[in-house]
Amino acid sequence: MVDKYKLARKTRVDKKIAVEEKKKTDTEKQDNIREMVVKKQLLARYSMADWAPKTVLGKKVKSGEIKSLDEILAKGLKILEPQIIDFFLELTEKVVDTKKTSYVRMSGRRYSFRATVLIGDKRGYLGLGTEKDPDKLTAIAKAAKKARLNVIKVNHGCGAWECNCGTPHSIPYKVNGKCGGVKVELKPAPKGTGLVVAKAIKEVFNLCNINDVWGRGFGSTGTTLNFVKATIDALSKTNRW
Repeated sequence: MVDKYKLARKTRVDKKIAVEEKKKTDTEKQDNIREMVVKKQLLARYSMADWAPKTVLGKKVKSGEIKSLDEILAKGLKILEPQIIDFFLELTEKVVDTKKTSYVRMSGRRYSFRATVLIGDKRGYLGLGTEKDPDKLTAIAKAAKKARLNVIKVNHGCGAWECNCGTPHSIPYKVNGKCGGVKVELKPAPKGTGLVVAKAIKEVFNLCNINDVWGRGFGSTGTTLNFVKATIDALSKTNRW
């Protein structure tokens, strides 16, 4: 004979689980809708058809006076409009890190989100941006905009002495980077070696199309943001000559 009390208890537990699952599903749907809205707003904001340049550099780019992004970076010109980057590159975005932060005011504790976005065209250009906002998706959109203003060129090469193929599959020489308490050392690797680096920074090399590299990290590599920044600092030194 089935105990009616156990049956009633099981029914209540099942109902509670169903309610929690429904709440979770509704929350996910709302987050997806908000993400779509933010993406549409971001695309509308960066629409090239409606772009009216406000800076001298932006006007030269749209008129065709400046032909490539390499020309801008070689002259050391300051990029103040994200549309300039979208004009030349087809970018892929990757959210590297999101963190909830808080600060105290006289009215009480306030919360916001810090988002870090990594962008790249998989041809040698990289950018990293970090921004804060009370809304998580808005913080991501702001970070994507800032990443476009921090684009760097990464030079490729075949710097490993074991490999003389001459194809640009790795970095040209050994480089070091630092950010906070993290240091990164990168060395060129022979073709076919792959990315012998930590999982946290593999996406950096994928977005700039480096297929073979040896890397070592020192210090507080558990801090993902500093680890990624140190890696980008090292890659930025590949174009010092």
